[in-house]
Amino acid sequence: MKHPSSREFFAYWDAKRGDARAPDRSEIEPGAVRELLGDIFVLSYDNEAGYPFRVAGTRVCALLGHDLKDTSFSALFTPDSRREIEDIISYVAEEMLAAIAGIAATSQDGATAHLELLLLPFNHRAHAPISLTGLLAPFENDLGTIRDFKVTSWRYLHRPQKLVPRALRKLAIARGFMVYEGLR
Repeated sequence: MKHPSSREFFAYWDAKRGDARAPDRSEIEPGAVRELLGDIFVLSYDNEAGYPFRVAGTRVCALLGHDLKDTSFSALFTPDSRREIEDIISYVAEEMLAAIAGIAATSQDGATAHLELLLLPFNHRAHAPISLTGLLAPFENDLGTIRDFKVTSWRYLHRPQKLVPRALRKLAIARGFMVYEGLR
């Protein structure tokens, strides 16, 4: 993660989840991430509606020039990037893995703006709609309104695996030739 806001929000989310794959939505306290609220949003996991915004921070709304409630998130992306962002969102929500993406957008004056997108899942609850949260942070200041998002890079943030020492077993295959087979 390149943007300090992304690192801070991910660290908070990671602390809240503890040993779980993701925290419950009710565990995220807005007051704890007060400085980041302008960049944070919550999406509804509804493919048919284009993953609409449930809520979006003031800075995100200002970047896009209007209130985003019930607006399709995937519609912000160009047609060639739309399927890619929808696949990323699906994987984040269904597999409960965080994702980070580099985004290029077009500003009012036609210049290219660079942003970082962090997508984080919430734990699934019975009889409740699936949702996920995220953060959209621009690297430049005073962009004005932006449009035509394109995914430039992305990766999933896997939890580090604990290394288990492997047991070695020595097999005598032929005279003078030894094979060491690794076991877990």
